[in-house]
Amino acid sequence: MIRKIIKENKYEFLIFGLIQHLFIGIFLTDLPFYSSVIWPINMIILSISGMMIFENKSKVQIGISIVFSFLVFILPILLQLVSDDLQLLIWLSGIYVLFFVYVLWEVMRYLMKPSYINKDIISAAGCGIFLLIEIAVFQMQTLYYIDSSSFSGIANENPASIYIDFVYFSSITITSIGYGDILPCSHSAKLFTSFFGIIGQFYTVILVGVLISKFTSKNK
Repeated sequence: MIRKIIKENKYEFLIFGLIQHLFIGIFLTDLPFYSSVIWPINMIILSISGMMIFENKSKVQIGISIVFSFLVFILPILLQLVSDDLQLLIWLSGIYVLFFVYVLWEVMRYLMKPSYINKDIISAAGCGIFLLIEIAVFQMQTLYYIDSSSFSGIANENPASIYIDFVYFSSITITSIGYGDILPCSHSAKLFTSFFGIIGQFYTVILVGVLISKFTSKNK
């Protein structure tokens, strides 16, 4: 019964996991509590929901998803034990980028396959934009931890405040809003910001084309 529910709603579970990970800070003001308690819980939810979409895939794909899910879950816990070690933060951000790229690749493969449109297609399309934001967040965060002068306007009191600022910055970059309160300063940061802005627009254009194509096929 539970397996059937998961199979029928795996993209809904994933989009929930992504939204709660990105935007749970709306309801929290205690950032140290967020870092030490909420973040690991977030990652448990996200790692499980990420694994769900690899059900019935090859053993290699399932194995890779299990390894990624374990790392995604364990790294925030290790971070608490070593008091926000900078090198671990860099590794954490890099691994998160790879994890979200891996999940996005599977989501995009699913979006391109069926010639019909249903709730899973709509949910998977929503997952795509939130996965792009996750990738942008951790890529830019990696740059920031390597060189803190890469961005200006980041609140650097603790890892939680840095993460929340990059969620905000990545969201307004990918959606092409751009308020200008956080700015890329280094060449790498400027190029990555430009790249994710273009990818966000490209994803929107491709997604509209795919959905219209599927809707037209269904009507035919």
